[in-house]
Amino acid sequence: MTADLSGEALIESLLERIRAFCRANADEKIVVKYAKYFKEGYDAYGVDGKASTEEAKRIYMEYRDTLGFEGFLDLCDLLMESGKYEESGFVIRFMNLFSKEFSRETFARVGQWFEGKVRNWAISDSLCADVLSPMLAKSIVSLDDFRPWTESTDRWKRRAVPVAMLILLKSPFEPKELLDFIRPLMLNKERVVHQGLGWFLREIWKKSPAETEAFLLEWKDSAARLIFQYATEKMTPEQKARFRRSR
Repeated sequence: MTADLSGEALIESLLERIRAFCRANADEKIVVKYAKYFKEGYDAYGVDGKASTEEAKRIYMEYRDTLGFEGFLDLCDLLMESGKYEESGFVIRFMNLFSKEFSRETFARVGQWFEGKVRNWAISDSLCADVLSPMLAKSIVSLDDFRPWTESTDRWKRRAVPVAMLILLKSPFEPKELLDFIRPLMLNKERVVHQGLGWFLREIWKKSPAETEAFLLEWKDSAARLIFQYATEKMTPEQKARFRRSR
C-alpha cells in the first residue's frame, strides 16, 4: 500500500512504520541496562541495535529510489522531533547509507537538528562521527563553517565542535590552529561541552604534547576541572600535577 503513496503521505507512513517497529520490539530491560550511561536523560523504547540496523536497511532499499536523499532527510526531520533514542538512531543509519550524497546543504540540515532536537551524547557524538567528521575530512565543509557553532545556545551543538574535529587529527594538522579554534569554548559552563573539549585535548596531546600542554597551562586556573580530568587522563601522575589549579 505504501508503495503507491508519494511525497508527504509516504514519509508519514514510514514514520509510523518505524514507530510501530520500535513499539513492537521494545524491551524495558534494554532501557534499564543503558539508562545509567545518560545523565542528561535517556528516552528510549529499548530496541536491539542490530534489529534497528536491519530495519533501516530494509526501508532504505525499498524507498531510496522513490524518496531519494532529500525525501529521507524530510523523514529524518520528523524522526529527530520526538527525542526517542531509537528514532534518532534511525536517522544516523539513514545518513550512513546516503553518505556519498553529503553536501553543504546536508551540513546546514544537520545543524538545524542540533538546535533542540539532539538530546543526548550518543546521538550527538554519532552525528559527529558519521556525518560531520566525514564532511570535514572530505572538505565538503571547513573548520570555519563550525565557528558559529561555538556560540550556539544549544549545548550539544557546542559540544559537537571539538568532537567533530577529532577527524582532523588523523591527517597532518597545525596544532596551534586547532587549539586556537576551541578557545571560545574553554570557559563554557556546560558539563557535556567540558567532556567534548577534554576528549579532543586528550587526543591532540597524544600527537602534539608540547603545544597541548602549553595550551592547558594557560587555562588551568580558569577552565572547568572536568576538561583537565579528560585531557590529562593518559598522562603520568607527575605530568598531571603540572595542571592542578594554583592555590
